[in-house]
Amino acid sequence: MIKNILNGIKAYTGTFALISKLNLWKYFLIPIVISVVTAIIIGLSAYGLSDNIGDFIARIWPWETGKETFTAISSFIGAIIVLAVGLILYKHIIMALSAPFMSPVSEKIETHLTGIEKHQHRKTSFKEQLARGIRMNVRNLGKELLITLPLLLLKFIPVVNIFSTGLLFLVQAYYAGFGNIDYTLERHFKYNESVRFVRKHRGVAIGNGIVFMLFLLIPVVGIILVLPMSVTAASLKTVEILKSEDLLSSKQLTV
Repeated sequence: MIKNILNGIKAYTGTFALISKLNLWKYFLIPIVISVVTAIIIGLSAYGLSDNIGDFIARIWPWETGKETFTAISSFIGAIIVLAVGLILYKHIIMALSAPFMSPVSEKIETHLTGIEKHQHRKTSFKEQLARGIRMNVRNLGKELLITLPLLLLKFIPVVNIFSTGLLFLVQAYYAGFGNIDYTLERHFKYNESVRFVRKHRGVAIGNGIVFMLFLLIPVVGIILVLPMSVTAASLKTVEILKSEDLLSSKQLTV
């Protein structure tokens, strides 16, 4: 698992140069706009909701003694909850809406790596790619929330809350990497087959997602570069795995 996570991270090496070499920046223009607009909307919403959630949590403290301290802690926890849920919504929204624009990027990278101009893979339209992106991300959103909400409750338990933060980060990383990998899998596998593929290679998904999440910590530049870098890295690694497992041949493809 650790080795695969590191491989997912290493795949980012040289991504910027490859994007320029293959002239892929034009494909990222609309996704970057989607990313920036979504980040602004969610950021403003989070700013307004964090205090309200903190005040709501603080109501469970019935005593006057320590009320101020508990309220301060509640506001901090409220901010973490809003940030965690906001990041979840952000990444799934941008990955779902960007699917039709990322598929050509992944395909060009695959052609570059394999040297095959015409692949015998599934043919899908813009509408079908968008529908698949929405379906996959709605599915991942539901599963991620089911895992995330209990982990957020652990924030109220001293010491344990330290580990829950790390687990929250890894869960978010996994589902971010999942979405990036599916841009390549969409051409080769049906929905359920793609889910099984990512589960098998979850370490690579986590590694890709770790860098994805770290990009979001960089003000402004992060939300601009996060998709170009992460999608390119995921495409490189996914094609490498498909080649190694002999899943790029026409006999292995699902039509």
